[in-house]
Amino acid sequence: MKIGSFTPNNNVFLAPMAGVTDKAFRIICKESGCGLVYTEMISSKGLVYNSIKTKDMIDIDDREAPAVVQIFGSDAEIMANTAKTISENADVAFIDINMGCPAPKIVKNNEGSALMKDIFLAEKIIKRVAEESHKPVTVKFRKGWDESLINAVEFAKMAESSGAAAVTVHGRTRAQMYEGKADWDIIRKVKEAVKIPVIGNGDVTSPESAKKLFDETGCDAIMIGRGALGNPWIFKRVVHYLNTGEIIKEPSFEEKIDMALTHLSMAAEFKGRRGIVEMRKHIAWYLKGLKNSTSIKDIINKLDDKEEIEKVLIDYKDEICNP
Repeated sequence: MKIGSFTPNNNVFLAPMAGVTDKAFRIICKESGCGLVYTEMISSKGLVYNSIKTKDMIDIDDREAPAVVQIFGSDAEIMANTAKTISENADVAFIDINMGCPAPKIVKNNEGSALMKDIFLAEKIIKRVAEESHKPVTVKFRKGWDESLINAVEFAKMAESSGAAAVTVHGRTRAQMYEGKADWDIIRKVKEAVKIPVIGNGDVTSPESAKKLFDETGCDAIMIGRGALGNPWIFKRVVHYLNTGEIIKEPSFEEKIDMALTHLSMAAEFKGRRGIVEMRKHIAWYLKGLKNSTSIKDIINKLDDKEEIEKVLIDYKDEICNP
């Protein structure tokens, strides 16, 4: 599969997730078999106004490169200028435009999934970004705004004619947010309607569901979001299953704790105290379902010191493994 001139390592991608897919998590997912990683969505205005935090969000490490930078906004010229600057980075695989984020603070500014209600503005943005970017441009959007406005097929055709090299379809409406079941049939309809690659997104939580999404939609690639939280092994397991039909066993208790420790070290290295605090949610995801994990998570949620958190995790590991 090619997206414009770019060929990913494989067709199982990490979805962009705000507050989640930072550099540390992207590296871990890439080293766990992910074919392509995406940054958190980046504010085009934030880059124009030289926000330090926003600039940090597009810093790409050699271990994850090339990576996709996802941008959002509603001003076509600012979006185009942002894409031009970002696309000059050799570590950027391509530029993805977010037209699917359902968050109220994004939608109220006519950004993210709100653009599915303004197809003319969306078209203008895609055309300008495609004109200015030195790399391929893709678009991520949803099934529609709500059940009264299901326009993913029309939107995909518009994106293709406006210069998009691929589209990603999340099989939920904006009204659904992240609730309910993803509609894979809309992904199939989009795939049948356009010639550019289609990436399917929604409800992939296992190797079996990944294969089912491919089989039912004919999509060219899949994107895993929440299924990767505390579970970066899903990429290796999915790719192996797609290639061989064999299921690699779930990671062991020890592997989960060790990965949490590795992730914590990276987060502290890249972000300092902020990274340590942000790791609390990741650790909760790593420990989900493990024996006596609730009390451990409660303790960690009160800590902001790397060594203290490491000690809690190591002691927890010893307690379970050497009762």
